Amino acid sequence: MLEQVFNEVYTKFKLHFYRSVFGRFQKREASLTTVENFCMEIIMALGKPTVNEFSSFVGISAPNAAYKINNLIQKGYIRKEQSETDKREYHLVVTQKYIDYYNISYGYLSTVMDRIKKRFPEEDVAKIEEMLSIISDELMPEIPLPKHS
Repeated sequence: MLEQVFNEVYTKFKLHFYRSVFGRFQKREASLTTVENFCMEIIMALGKPTVNEFSSFVGISAPNAAYKINNLIQKGYIRKEQSETDKREYHLVVTQKYIDYYNISYGYLSTVMDRIKKRFPEEDVAKIEEMLSIISDELMPEIPLPKHS
């Protein structure tokens, strides 16, 4: 039962995002391929990774990763930023253009979170947050993410 309900929630978030993206196709605003969209989601989640960190995470060669990244740079969704500690290294930084695109789905997440806060008592919301933190931090160790403040 838990698995089914969790899958339904996850699916609804995905479907909301896909529907919004298709709406952008109708307006000719979307210019990311499916694979590029996945790449952008990964880069954003990793929080300014290097090309090597990205290619290692995805499990593709550095030249293949560089090709995908260069396409995203040309489309204006990411830019390279030189590392302050190692001038030979560049970090991938998501641009405002992608953030605006990404906010299609993040806006819905905010809507659902607001509804949760209105529907449930504070102590239940705190418990949901605690449980999700445990799931993320302890039960999903295969996918480490940088901590955001």
